[in-house]
Amino acid sequence: MEFQQRLPQNLRETALFMTVISVLSVNIIAPVITGMEIGFSLEHWVMVLRQMPLLWAAVIILVILTQQPATKLASYFLGEAANFRSTMLITALCNVFLMSLVLTVVGTWIGTGQVTLASLQHFFLKWPRNFTIAFIVEAFVVQPLARLVMARIHGARVLG
Repeated sequence: MEFQQRLPQNLRETALFMTVISVLSVNIIAPVITGMEIGFSLEHWVMVLRQMPLLWAAVIILVILTQQPATKLASYFLGEAANFRSTMLITALCNVFLMSLVLTVVGTWIGTGQVTLASLQHFFLKWPRNFTIAFIVEAFVVQPLARLVMARIHGARVLG
């Protein structure tokens, strides 16, 4: 019951779920990572804000491309008797793992407006931090809020 109420059940709900997750993720994770790179200031936040549309598009494309591999990777760790919470946590971990690998490089390119080898050269220094930030935000802020939106939609449907 909890599983059905907190996840999308059709294409419209899936689109809404992905929109909530991607918009919140991009608006929280990108400014935090940028702030840790170059400092937290209003000027830097505005700089990140200008890159949001392109970054958001990259995130949506990556979500679609990594969904199947992340699901397979999660099922490898979960086994058959996993409960809802462990399934959501491990799935988020696998999604964030795959997306952070790509976005550590591509996000830098989008943020700086240039494709350089610098993001590849510094990958192993930056990826652990980026992964940790993204996982904490996804697992404890974004995913729970998106599931709450779904629960509210399904609760309203049941009551109305």
